[in-house]
Amino acid sequence: MACGWHGQRLSTVRQERRTTMAGLYLEEFVVGHVFRHTLRKTVTESDNMLFSVMTLNPQPLHIDFDFAAKSEWGRPLVNSLFTLGLMIGISVNDITVGTTVANLGMKETVFPHPVFHGDTIRVETTVLSVRDSKSKPDRGIVEFEHRAYNQSDVLVAKCTRQAMMMKKAI
Repeated sequence: MACGWHGQRLSTVRQERRTTMAGLYLEEFVVGHVFRHTLRKTVTESDNMLFSVMTLNPQPLHIDFDFAAKSEWGRPLVNSLFTLGLMIGISVNDITVGTTVANLGMKETVFPHPVFHGDTIRVETTVLSVRDSKSKPDRGIVEFEHRAYNQSDVLVAKCTRQAMMMKKAI
């Protein structure tokens, strides 16, 4: 049971932890910095099937093992939009959780090598640019390049993403 000053201080620390964002604010991003995200994910058959079904994507290369076995790949390909979402999702905890206002867009998205069931994906993110918003003084825009690699360090996805980020409260 907490009591007195120590109990009040502990309560304050807990409150601060609940209100502090884990993501970085605009002022904390440095152009050229590379984040090597520690979170990784092994992609499962269930991941691929569930994502394809949830997005109403009947592409047999993703969901029909017999069809995929007769393709040049010889097995199902993981849905590339799942790969894109996973790549960006892996980055969120390290850089943008709770401090993103909105995603503004993605461009130059490429998938140079397929992802298969059982591949383990790791991600790196480079900060390409940082600027203040021209219309809203409490935020700015950060441009990221996200890169996803499989367990053999083969690049499987890359995109440039712009995100509107919060500034630190003054």
